[in-house]
Amino acid sequence: MTSELVFVYGTLTDDSQVAELLDCYRFVGNADCLGLNRIDGRYPTLVPGERVSGRLLETSERERLDRYEGVESGLYHRFLLPVKPESGVPVEHDEASVYIGAPAGLGIDPSPEQHWPRTGAFPERVDTYLSAHAVRLVKK
Repeated sequence: MTSELVFVYGTLTDDSQVAELLDCYRFVGNADCLGLNRIDGRYPTLVPGERVSGRLLETSERERLDRYEGVESGLYHRFLLPVKPESGVPVEHDEASVYIGAPAGLGIDPSPEQHWPRTGAFPERVDTYLSAHAVRLVKK
């Protein structure tokens, strides 16, 4: 199986939590996501902002992560972000997945429309914002 990078910013930054979920993984470093902030409800999610710190997780078990994050039920959606090196830090992958949940579905006020401006369904609004604001990950 091909391994992929995932930017984690909540419970999955804890090695013991990841070890309970995944059989095959490794943390490849810390990273900042430029253009988003973390907010907390029942579970954390990301909204437009300046910066959130997290970790880059490498795994070949994306389907297991999708189940954990509730992708099929629409709790979270998976998006791809470019990964850029901090000066002199090599990167093996040029993109990483990130899971973003609709704030309303996570018990966060105000409504997602105020967090994610635009019209359309939540995934399309997030995609539009990510592209328009060049949201990216910087590996430390």
